[in-house]
Amino acid sequence: MKKQIEVVGAVLIRDGAVLSAQRSPHMSLAGFWEFPGGKVEAGETPQVALAREMREELLCTVTIGDHIDTIRHEYNFGVVTLTTFYATLVEGEPQLTEHSELRWIPVPDLLNVEWADADVPTVKRVMRDRTPRPSEEMHNS
Repeated sequence: MKKQIEVVGAVLIRDGAVLSAQRSPHMSLAGFWEFPGGKVEAGETPQVALAREMREELLCTVTIGDHIDTIRHEYNFGVVTLTTFYATLVEGEPQLTEHSELRWIPVPDLLNVEWADADVPTVKRVMRDRTPRPSEEMHNS
């Protein structure tokens, strides 16, 4: 049986752009983009794990909002279950500690980078949920 890995990811949105993290060369899936977050430790809820990982990896404090999706994806190194949440930056500016790059990517441009497979369904959902429909734009003007 393949190794089971439970991870969490934060979808932080600021000024219509999503904080995206590129995995560094020493990480598995090197070079792919992902939502920042990390592994859920024993005894943690996904929300507690995500808040902790954001403090540890990005040196910032977030509040965890609505659940977006839970995706199970099988990689060659194991089966990853990724649970994503919207999150709001409360304190600090996200800092690069483990990833190669952090980038605020405008929602319509999210698919212009290569995402890790487990993150792709959330990317598509965020694009669907956060891109104004033409009818909405007309009503809001």
